[in-house]
Amino acid sequence: MIGVTDDASVADEPDTRALDDLLDDLYRGQERITQAEIYRRAVATELPPELLARIDALPEGEYAVDEASDLLGGNVG
Repeated sequence: MIGVTDDASVADEPDTRALDDLLDDLYRGQERITQAEIYRRAVATELPPELLARIDALPEGEYAVDEASDLLGGNVG
């Protein structure tokens, strides 16, 4: 029964592979990127609305890749 509960919680989470790919591309050769630039690129790459909402909710400022990934629920860093 525990596996069913675990699967249900995972199913509620959006797939973050597209987010991970975006962050990989954005941070290639960059140390820090603004929230606004992350959001612009996310819109341009047509990330799912759930992920766009996460990015939009980030406070304005610059983020290193590990900070952005941690805050957005990705696996890059």
